[in-house]
Amino acid sequence: MSNPGKQHWEAVKWILRYLKGSSETCLCFSGESLEVQGYVDADLAGDIDSRKSTTGFVYTLGGTAVSWGSNLQKTVSLSTTEAEYIAVSEAAKEMVWLQGFLEELGKKNLKGTLYSDSQSAIFLAKNPTFHSRTKHIQIRYHFIRSLLDDRQLLLEKICGSKNPADMLTKGVTLEKLKLCATSPSKPPNGSCISFSRKTTNLYSLVVFLCITSYFLGAWQRGGTTIPTTSSLVSDACAPAVLDNLEFNPRHSLNDTGETLPSISTSKSYPLCDVSYSEYTPCEDAKRSLRYSRDRLIYRERHCPEKSELLKCRVPAPYGYKNPFAWPKSRDLAWYANVPHKELTVEKAVQNWIRYEGDKFRFPGGGTMFPNGANAYIDDIGKFINLKDGSIRTAIDTGCGVASWGAYLLSRDILAMSFAPRDTHEAQVQFALERGVPALIGVIASKRLPYPSRAFDMAHCSRCLIPWGQHGGLFLIEVDRVLRPGGYWILSGPPVHWKKYWKGWERTREDLNAEQTTIENVAKSLCWKKLIERDDISIWQKPTNHLNCKVNRKLTQNPPFCPAQDPDKAWYTEMKTCLTTLPEVSNSEEIAGGELAKWPERLYAIPPRVSKGTVSGVTAEVFQQDAELWKKRVSYYKYVNQQLGQAGRYRNVLDMNAHLGGFAAALIDYPLWVMNVVPVEAKVNTLGVIYERGLIGTYQNWCEAMSTYPRTYDLIHADSVFSLYKDRCEMEDILLEMDRILRPEGSVIFRDDVDVVIKIKNVIDRLEWDSVIVDHEDGPHQREKLLLAVKNYWTAPAPDQEELQTTT
Repeated sequence: MSNPGKQHWEAVKWILRYLKGSSETCLCFSGESLEVQGYVDADLAGDIDSRKSTTGFVYTLGGTAVSWGSNLQKTVSLSTTEAEYIAVSEAAKEMVWLQGFLEELGKKNLKGTLYSDSQSAIFLAKNPTFHSRTKHIQIRYHFIRSLLDDRQLLLEKICGSKNPADMLTKGVTLEKLKLCATSPSKPPNGSCISFSRKTTNLYSLVVFLCITSYFLGAWQRGGTTIPTTSSLVSDACAPAVLDNLEFNPRHSLNDTGETLPSISTSKSYPLCDVSYSEYTPCEDAKRSLRYSRDRLIYRERHCPEKSELLKCRVPAPYGYKNPFAWPKSRDLAWYANVPHKELTVEKAVQNWIRYEGDKFRFPGGGTMFPNGANAYIDDIGKFINLKDGSIRTAIDTGCGVASWGAYLLSRDILAMSFAPRDTHEAQVQFALERGVPALIGVIASKRLPYPSRAFDMAHCSRCLIPWGQHGGLFLIEVDRVLRPGGYWILSGPPVHWKKYWKGWERTREDLNAEQTTIENVAKSLCWKKLIERDDISIWQKPTNHLNCKVNRKLTQNPPFCPAQDPDKAWYTEMKTCLTTLPEVSNSEEIAGGELAKWPERLYAIPPRVSKGTVSGVTAEVFQQDAELWKKRVSYYKYVNQQLGQAGRYRNVLDMNAHLGGFAAALIDYPLWVMNVVPVEAKVNTLGVIYERGLIGTYQNWCEAMSTYPRTYDLIHADSVFSLYKDRCEMEDILLEMDRILRPEGSVIFRDDVDVVIKIKNVIDRLEWDSVIVDHEDGPHQREKLLLAVKNYWTAPAPDQEELQTTT
């Protein structure tokens, strides 16, 4: 090699340390049981060139390894379940050969057992029914089914953290390596077939020469890439006794070189009862009864105490299926996923939702737009320009099944839909199943969890919010989150009451008084009424407060708020005072700065950044962050090719969004990202995210999110667990992630290597499939990626549940 570097030397030392530490390692055989036991595992898309998956298996006889293998599968798998299923079939062939070999030796073997850590693959093998997601699997891989039918072997489940075949498919931690090397049982003390020191030294020399030849060949091909952590570790491990193992991979050391304390793998997380399949911890109906019904305070967030936290995995309902892909999901959802027919009866004549066999259909109607959301939006478009990119973000209060937000998406307008968890059962859940951004929420006593000047447009279509009551408090909150020059749209009572008052079963006097009150509150906020036509009224917020301050000298109702942080909105009490807009020099200037039109808005310097109001974020920092996330997302798509497949993911969550770079880099895909800025973050950047034309919310990850189980297809967690270190338990955050992640959903963890190892220990007990991947800048960065996939499983069938309860 003409130019060997430090990374090459580190790789050589890595392997030599392993050889030195395992020089006395041996395989011990005893005359115990001749039962064959096998362990199999797969690593989805482990080969970075072909994206083929890796199959790894090991067979033991009398508790000691006699056969093992690790090789690429011959076809590219489309899911973790498929990769595991193919691995099981390949490993089963080795079982058949071993049984035949023992029979030839006159040792009639008992029925062998093959262990897999994939419940989905086991279910698929034992239930040979047609499934649209498996019809493409080649016939040869269904061999396992015939073996099970003929009772030639047993296929059983093993916890992923205890599967010794795991080491044959991916890089593992020191604790896992020791477990793999001594599993499934440690042979008794006795004679061992040992390597002599002379043989070992010769072997080391040969390996060293092979390594040198490898690097020389890599140099001749013009490359300088060295093997990744996974490739170095996965081939270095076979079931054996490693009492004196000295090999310490970097994934088990902290900065001082001190070995990290091991985390017990004995604890597993049981399944919650099926009654928790729609559990929303901070909007629990029973807990809410402890709180006041005044102003709907009881429907606000009321999270469980630490002693009340569930330590179990929330099940999907029996029969759950992956939602339809967008845009088909806008119109269809599986009944099994949201088994509630209440709205099909209650809103039958309003075109909200219809029940058709095993599906729900959403015709696109609503209480105030029975002819469809598209026609209704067209009517709004006659008064507001919805086509020139000036309107990008919207908020829909009391959203129903979110048809307004669903149909705005085709116009490049991103609506945040929210509604309480109330008698209109599952309206937010329907929105999320349709692939529409939504959160559980209510305007009561606390500010909405969004920054000031966030939305270009706010909407209420018969949302039943008493806008004129409590001194106009609720409309004052809408004013806070509306951008200067933004619009508020109201349809339904009391608009056009002279025509509809009989149908609304209210008196003329009552409706007239309500409309008068709303008009007066809007005027006190300095809003201008643009239009009232048919069922629609539209007001516009002023672009600045110059004239409003002049008028405020005449009337003090409501007064301007004293000095405060208008973006603070996590459990922050609402006040009957007007949030002051940033200062301007003339009446034509837009307070806070003018926004670019969409899509230029996405990468234009946000006004909050250009005006220096976000600590530590300059225009240069913003541009560097945008480029960084383009690079990172490109790498994500390289290690997880499903991210680059349009339609694989729809609902995406970024748990620590910073400036929204992750979401911006995915803007060309048919998905939306909920950008979360943790309330513990050093800098509040959610306002910047909204100024980019993206959406998001505040969240404390020590508490549950205001959403239903199975909300997201993909979760991105960048440095979340470093941020929450010593604030709350890691397992509680991961259990919450398990609750809101859909079956077969994916997670990308990005954190310090020490933290990543701890995360992997926990998610192994959640029975997620996972693999640690190097940083995009190479293996010598402390920051690592952990890619994980939640396995598919559901609550048992109702008859099975009754049987289990009886038993």
